[in-house]
Amino acid sequence: MPSFDVVSELDSHEVTNAVDQANREIQSRYDFKGVKADFELQDDTVNMTAEVDFQLQQMIDVLRNKLTSRKIDIRCMEVKDPDLSGVRARQQVVLRQGLDQALCKKITKLVKDTKMKVQAQVQGEKVRITGKKRDDLQEAMALLRESNLELPVQFNNFRD
Repeated sequence: MPSFDVVSELDSHEVTNAVDQANREIQSRYDFKGVKADFELQDDTVNMTAEVDFQLQQMIDVLRNKLTSRKIDIRCMEVKDPDLSGVRARQQVVLRQGLDQALCKKITKLVKDTKMKVQAQVQGEKVRITGKKRDDLQEAMALLRESNLELPVQFNNFRD
């Protein structure tokens, strides 16, 4: 029976490249000359440090541009509140991946409400969608692409 999995994953290599490019741009920008500002990637979190809050906002824009140019959807970014202390300003950007239970249930409800001839079931951090025809699965993919989910989704493990 044809099936595919709905997942939300990030290419960690591309994320590393985007953070490195953002660091290089910050070092070479005129408005950051003489300012100690940098990005640091730890697991799925990007830690930003600068001297003032305004510079952090500029750094978030740079990071968004670099992630977008690397074909990483910026809906995965969760920007935390800045931590302002003395001469340092810090902020974290969490790069979310994996579907949580609430989003999995939302996806299955969305698929079932359309009355398509497919079944959706939650399997950990992914949703498996099965159907009798390949065309039905492609309709389900189109539906999920057009729906407004808070995380970017990808389709893998397509079996015919």
